[in-house]
Amino acid sequence: MATENIHISIIGLGYVGLPLAAAFAEKYRVVGFDINPRRIEELQSGYDRTLELDEAQLKAASERLSYTCDIGDIADANVYVVTVPTPIDESNRPDLTPLIKSSQTVGKVLKKGDIVIYESTVYPGVTEEVCVPELEKVSGLRFNVDFFCGYSPERINPGDKEHTVKKILKVTSGSTPEIARKVDELYKSVITAGTYLASSIKVAEASKVIENTQRDVNIALINELALIFDTMGIDTNEVIEAAATKWNFIKLKPGLVGGHCIGVDPYYLTFKAEELGYKPNLILGARQINNGMGKYIAEKTVKCMIEADKKIKNARVLVLGVTFKEDCPDLRNTKVVDIIEEMKSYRCAVDVYDPWVDPEEEKHHYRHGIVADPFQSGERYDAIIVAVGHRQFKALGMDDYRSISSGEPVIIDVKGIVPDPTWRL
Repeated sequence: MATENIHISIIGLGYVGLPLAAAFAEKYRVVGFDINPRRIEELQSGYDRTLELDEAQLKAASERLSYTCDIGDIADANVYVVTVPTPIDESNRPDLTPLIKSSQTVGKVLKKGDIVIYESTVYPGVTEEVCVPELEKVSGLRFNVDFFCGYSPERINPGDKEHTVKKILKVTSGSTPEIARKVDELYKSVITAGTYLASSIKVAEASKVIENTQRDVNIALINELALIFDTMGIDTNEVIEAAATKWNFIKLKPGLVGGHCIGVDPYYLTFKAEELGYKPNLILGARQINNGMGKYIAEKTVKCMIEADKKIKNARVLVLGVTFKEDCPDLRNTKVVDIIEEMKSYRCAVDVYDPWVDPEEEKHHYRHGIVADPFQSGERYDAIIVAVGHRQFKALGMDDYRSISSGEPVIIDVKGIVPDPTWRL
């Protein structure tokens, strides 16, 4: 397929879809589709609320990239790339609703010869066993006869301006050998880091889901060690620095494990494993450890407050940062919320400050409310929990924390960025 004949539509313009759309737009005609009219309006005006692309980058892509929430505008595409979220429900089971609905949307405009590529993280088999039937049912076309599929797992790291989409090697796959080569060539034409062609769609799906499962298990080990060392009165970070002097030690830090990847992807794999009769004890155990860190941090905060003779009921507590990672506005599956809810269960009055978050966005997701800059407001707090390592917080010194502390400062450092905290994870 010649470059001038390739017309791409990106379905879903979030943290994954928008940077990918801009990358493809360097060589191809691209239409970005999203069901959120507000998102489309903002992008058309040159604003990206995810902060993945700035105004100059959006303007540079605008020659070949347009945005729409009208399905009629994507009917001329011959390559559809689905980049919608794949969350979990309250029972930690995969929620494939966005994937199914986006497949149905594509099915309405699917034509003979079209290729549908999925990037959403799934368990092995979802593309061909869940998505393809939806495409066939809505379009009336036959898989691998009239239309074809590919899978190329997303590798976006929100907030990371160094490892951008073009600079991360991309795994590719296709539903037939010929389509696999076409999909690989398509990505290779814009991904400067190169591509890796997997032998099948299921292999590509599995490769993605274990990337974050491996990281989740490794972080769980460090978190469990941190809990052990804390009971021994040993500084975990000092232990890690000493151990890291060996060349093959994997250097990770303890902390909260949230976000839309590491805290979610393992459940896709465990769901499929249990469906097949295998109990993935190690993976589930790691998830239990990581999910319990918010509660542990809150409990340590209360103990430190008691040691400082602070009254717990109605105590004023400030949480600095609520996003799932530093220097990023992404709130999805943030585990800082676990700390907030646990502190509220002790009847503490909790304020949350995060300069990266749109207060309306936070209120929509969690309803805690974002306060104004506490270092300017004159408010004072019985305890301060530094939960996210935003660059604004890294610039703070102990005098800053003392200036907003009521009585003896109680500073809980989750990210290892406070000069002299009361307690550090």
